[in-house]
Amino acid sequence: MPEPKNSRTSTEKAEMIIAFADDIKAERIESLDIRKKTSVADYFIVCSGTSDVHVNAILGRVEEKMKEAGVRPTRSDTNPGGWVLLDFGDVVFHVMREERRQFYDIETLWNTKELDPTLED
Repeated sequence: MPEPKNSRTSTEKAEMIIAFADDIKAERIESLDIRKKTSVADYFIVCSGTSDVHVNAILGRVEEKMKEAGVRPTRSDTNPGGWVLLDFGDVVFHVMREERRQFYDIETLWNTKELDPTLED
């Protein structure tokens, strides 16, 4: 019997999000594996858009394609301001204007965060 679409692993979801974002020309797509650093999520996927219109188009395309695959976000934040996100529970997808991304630099924050010993194997 085939596996239901909504039972995808966090790694599968992250890979799908990356592919869908790449299809709509998202820039500097980066996957942050945060499984051993926090229990908030397994992955943060971060990418840049060239304008507010592009940022919203990336977010819309990823949300649409994930829904087609049977995966719905638990929450979305689409407030204007150059940073929007879709929260899929175990994967959080961030889309930012480049200037916001450089200002907040969440990649460095999470890449340098120490491992949480309570989350290690």
